[in-house]
Formats: sequence, C-alpha cells, structure tokens
Amino acid sequence: MLFEQARLDQKARLDQLPRITRARDFRLYGADGKRYVDLWQFGGAAILGHNPPGVLRELKNTAERGLFAPLPTHLEARFFKALAKLLPGYSFYVYADEYSLHRVLSDVGFSGAGCPIRSIFDPALGDEHNEESGETVSLWRPFLPMEDTPSCPLLMPVLPWHLAPKTLAVRNEAFPFEAARPPVSDAVSPVILAAATRAIYDLLAEIGDEAQAGARTAQPVSRFPALAKALKSSEWQRKGVYLRYGGRLDDAGYPALFRRFLEAGFLLPPAPHQPAILPPVLSAGEEAKLAALIRE
Repeated sequence: MLFEQARLDQKARLDQLPRITRARDFRLYGADGKRYVDLWQFGGAAILGHNPPGVLRELKNTAERGLFAPLPTHLEARFFKALAKLLPGYSFYVYADEYSLHRVLSDVGFSGAGCPIRSIFDPALGDEHNEESGETVSLWRPFLPMEDTPSCPLLMPVLPWHLAPKTLAVRNEAFPFEAARPPVSDAVSPVILAAATRAIYDLLAEIGDEAQAGARTAQPVSRFPALAKALKSSEWQRKGVYLRYGGRLDDAGYPALFRRFLEAGFLLPPAPHQPAILPPVLSAGEEAKLAALIRE
C-alpha cells in the first residue's frame, strides 16, 4: 500500500509538467514552449544526458540488424565485460525491470525488497554506510567522492541509460543471504544490451578522464561559484554532483518545493528520497536562478 501511494504521488508531481516534446542533453522542452533544466535525470539514468550520441548510434545499428528478441547473442558477454570494468571484483545478475530485481531480493531473504527504493542505502543521501546495521544492499552512483563510494556485498549500479536492465552486483560471489546464489539472470533484448554497454563505456571514458571526472565530482565549487556560495548558507547538502534537501519538511513541504522549482524551470526528483543531480553545464542565467532557489 505504501509503495503504491508513493508511486501515485510521484506520478502526480510529474503530471505537473507540460507534455515534453523533446529532451536534449540535460534540458527538457515542453509543449508550452518552456525549457526545463533536468535535476532529476531519471534517477541518474540520464547522468550523461538524455541523448548521448554513442548510445543512439549503437541502438540504431543493433536495431537495424533485427536483434530485438531476447535470444542469446555475443552482446551478453560484451555487457558483462563492461560491467566488470565498471565494478571489478563483482559478479553480475541482470533483470528486465525493477520489479523482477526486487522480487529476487525478496526471494533470497532481503526483507526490504517489497518496499520502495528508499529502503536500500543510497550513498548520495545517507551519511555513512554501516554494514553492522544490517544494510547490505546499496546503490552505486558515479561521480561521488571516494569516501562515499560503497563497497557492500550487494550493489545495485545506477547505469547511465534510461532503458538499461536492472543489475545486481555480488561482491566476490559472497552472497550474504539464505540462498547460495540469486536466481539466474533474465533474458534481455540485444538492442537493450548493446545500448547499455555503450553507455557504460561512455561513463568509463568520462570517469577515466581525471580532469573531467574530477571537475564533475567537485561540482559546484569548480564550475558554478555562485551556486557554491548559495549552498554554503542553505539547507541543501552536496555530495559530488548530488544534492539533497537537509531541512525539515512537513507533509506538504516537498510538493511545494517541487512546484516552486518547476515554476522556475527546474525539474526536481518526483520523490523526496531521491537526490537532485547537478548537470555539468548551466548557463549564467540558469546558475543565478538555481542559486536563488537554493537560498530560499
């Protein structure tokens, strides 16, 4: 019941947007002619932008070969190889959607699996991970400071593409629950796998570029000085590119906050337990506007 209510609340907030006609990089364009800076980025799936060119080319090329059906192909091995480069020391299990992944976690004894995603540790929001507290499943997000990167037995990487399959990363095959192994992976369309693989390699390239990755992790200090100044005297807290509101909100507080940002041209996450994500580029006007919202 709580999960369903959370889903309905999120949909109601997103329905406040006009119909979106296109998305480019980190901006959304509505049918009303208004442009919105996307601070949600689909929970992190659009952290490389909404239309990364390499991913689009890979999607088109694989689709032209007719590889839609979830049949065995060499693209499965390529996808797992990319995951291993992203998270060395882990084994991987892939599922078609979030529901399937949560069902697997529930089947193997993770009691929080039937709850919303906030029951799983999020390093962009939590202060510090503590394995002794029983938290053994964590999201993995890019562009976090090294000290905030979790090393749990189980990770759920937030992959940088909207349609990427949901992935469970198991450290050193040491599955910490009742079952010795999770159920086998789902069969996933090669079109999906090819585009997701390209997205992972694009992310790895950006992480591997120390100057670029360092600049994104250090945001907004290095790129947005006006925003950095506003954050110092606000209720907002920052970890790398991620922001969370640290002040107290009553039941009506977050919807009002969401609406205020939306009216100013910024899309916050539709749920308060998700972090806002700073894009790598803001115009001077966008930075000034966002800094003013942060100070309020």
